[in-house]
Amino acid sequence: MSVQIEKEPPVAVIKINRPEALNALSLEIVDQLVKALDELESDENIKAVVLTGTDRAFSVGADIKEMYKLNMAEVYLRGHRRLWDRIRRFKKPIIAAVKGYCLGGGFELAMACDMIIAADDAIFGQPEINVGIIPGEGGTQRIPRTAGRLLAMEYVLTGRFIPAWEAYRRGLVNKLVPKELVVEYAKRVAKEIAEKSPLAVALAKDAVNAAWETTLSSGLDYERRNFIMALFSEDGREGISAFIEKRKPQFKGR
Repeated sequence: MSVQIEKEPPVAVIKINRPEALNALSLEIVDQLVKALDELESDENIKAVVLTGTDRAFSVGADIKEMYKLNMAEVYLRGHRRLWDRIRRFKKPIIAAVKGYCLGGGFELAMACDMIIAADDAIFGQPEINVGIIPGEGGTQRIPRTAGRLLAMEYVLTGRFIPAWEAYRRGLVNKLVPKELVVEYAKRVAKEIAEKSPLAVALAKDAVNAAWETTLSSGLDYERRNFIMALFSEDGREGISAFIEKRKPQFKGR
């Protein structure tokens, strides 16, 4: 299997393991990643997920040789979009742990996650322009929302590599750590989140994601709705009671 799952409740690690191709995202790998997310979402013992690759690459993006053989209908119907859509619907937090190259669709995959922890020598980029195409899984949309239009234009139109320090400075990465500590640090953050109410985490993630797709006024209404849902949930009542009683809350995810 080119996608491996390691469960260490309350955290699971999904590893893309196709090092001979720098973890290029074949359709088979996309299918395996979708199935892995399906499995982990239904596992009540798993509260957060870390997505990583191998030492040389998180992923260099689409398998160009495979993509070249597909016709237009196949790219549209069988392409990578279903993976990004699955991540968008995934209720548990996903943290990308990036080592090595994180390019093209690999960068877009990392940006689709909720956080990015990267090695201090990792390399990012959207180099699709160099082979006569453009980003097709969110690069032209997520980069300007995070780093601004001007930088997005620079990255997408030149296709140049982005060193880790620059990605961090531009707000495209949450944290830089030494390469050998990337996965462990991401797991530590995941475990910290896993201690919170699963329902509150899902509602918070949903509200933050909504900010990308709506006006401020609509977003504030959306946040208020999710806040009310959290406040009057069992976990909300338990969390407030535990705070008042100075004890650790026992969350149940409802």
